[in-house]
Amino acid sequence: MAQKRHRTSLIFDLLPSSLSSLEFGPRLGKVTLQRHGDSAVLEIATPSIITSTSRGVVPHLSRDTTRATEAIYWAHVPFESFLERDPPVPTLQQSPHPLHKFLGFLPHRHILSMSLRDPFDAREMPPNGHDSVSAYCIRGMRKVKPNDWRKHVLACNPDIVVALSDIPFTPEPHSQKRMTKSIERTAVWLANLLQPIPVEDEDEDAEEDAPNPPSRLNVFVHMAGGTVTAARAAFSQSLMEPLYEHEASHVEPFKSLDEGVAGYTFDLVPLHKSLSTPAPTPAPSAPFDVESTVSALEPTPNVPSPATTARVVPLMHTSLAPLPKKKLRIVNSASSPHEMLLLIRDVGIDAFDAHWAQRAADIGVALDFAFPVPPSSVVDGMQKKGLGHNLYDARYAHDFSPFSDTFHPSRDAHDDARPVCACIACSPKHPTHAIHHSFLDGPTLALLPPTAPPPDPVSRAYTHHLLHTHEMSAHALLASHNIFVLDLFFSGIRHVLRDRPDEFAREVDRFLQAYDEALVVFEEAKHCWAEVEMARGKGRLAREREKQQEDTLGTAVEL
Repeated sequence: MAQKRHRTSLIFDLLPSSLSSLEFGPRLGKVTLQRHGDSAVLEIATPSIITSTSRGVVPHLSRDTTRATEAIYWAHVPFESFLERDPPVPTLQQSPHPLHKFLGFLPHRHILSMSLRDPFDAREMPPNGHDSVSAYCIRGMRKVKPNDWRKHVLACNPDIVVALSDIPFTPEPHSQKRMTKSIERTAVWLANLLQPIPVEDEDEDAEEDAPNPPSRLNVFVHMAGGTVTAARAAFSQSLMEPLYEHEASHVEPFKSLDEGVAGYTFDLVPLHKSLSTPAPTPAPSAPFDVESTVSALEPTPNVPSPATTARVVPLMHTSLAPLPKKKLRIVNSASSPHEMLLLIRDVGIDAFDAHWAQRAADIGVALDFAFPVPPSSVVDGMQKKGLGHNLYDARYAHDFSPFSDTFHPSRDAHDDARPVCACIACSPKHPTHAIHHSFLDGPTLALLPPTAPPPDPVSRAYTHHLLHTHEMSAHALLASHNIFVLDLFFSGIRHVLRDRPDEFAREVDRFLQAYDEALVVFEEAKHCWAEVEMARGKGRLAREREKQQEDTLGTAVEL
């Protein structure tokens, strides 16, 4: 028997400020989510971050460390990785909140959004069909139909769902006919998701409350059209066009598709790929040398040039110009804080995924930057400060300071004016309950008294040692820290927009001048990571990866 779903209300409010009258410009907002029948109300101030997941799990973090990281409050789940089984395992959970239960997130603390595809994945793949979308899972490519996607969404009951979108991931250029098909399909698939939820799938309270309208999903739509200005404008106009007769009856009481949309999303990876100058083909290298290992590394994106970002802004303006201003605007796969700031300043984006910051933990980078720029970070001349520390580097082998110079551990709050980094590495806490390994054993951890001093922060030297010995805890500490630093970065943005809105543009310029936008520290960390990776079994892991890729070729299956 299918589990009854609960209504979920999502409200986005724009807060008044001196910049709120701008059509495209920085703005403050608040997201409020309440599940009917649940007293908990989740509120998120914007601009803010969305934590990325892999197979529904925050990379490197267990359930306990995820819950201990207070900067994680909105997580995004790409569903394609669960498609290797039919039906997908998350759809089999018996709970009012199946996706939360299966992945270990707490309904009273975490908002979960869900899309079919990973917005960071821009691999070339087979074209979408007239009534299907191509998606990847660990067993190959799958074809997912709109009705199947709707069925999966209703079974998982996420708080927010992203409608299917016909984004071409085939080589460019794309013909006008292909772009027209992309726009038409995306609109049709959106209408399929906007249909009211059948009464039998609603919770009992909703059935008894007759005056309320039928329950509906909180749907976000991807702004289609690629890099073609006319196509983007045409798609946005199609969302606003009045619906008649058969089309209107499917989405009643909405008079247009946009009335049923809660927010708009932009995926930057395909835009960056289309607008950037192709990188030169690297010279052939040995099968398992450092360069080949680096080139196969996925964690961090290629940083687009400022010119590429400048070309993205007018495309977003074209998409948003016909649409209501008071709806959430989300950007996926931004590649740096510099790009985030420019899109907040020039477009008015409300939320960004934290993918690049989380993936920095894969290659041993501890982030260390803030907005507005601290006086200590302003440098003279042409030299710019890096965004973090490459803890693989040998210079950190005897550095016993905490991860960040910009922030400080909570234990030093009484004599330090810097902001506090409350991550599990910089501000660890003593356990609040004893650890039991089994029902037969007694407590194996004696609790310290409440008056005990807090633990020392994790040092750079210790994490350097963990990275070189392949300890998983190193990446867990870095992931928690990097998410917290990015959250503090957005907290600083909101603070300036609230208290000094007229100085925001000047503070953005100071940040661009103070910090390295090329992310040189990331490139250095990739090579250090690759050297340590190669030393582990002299390429054994690379050979295993190559064999796994050979075993999974040609496994496309249609659901």
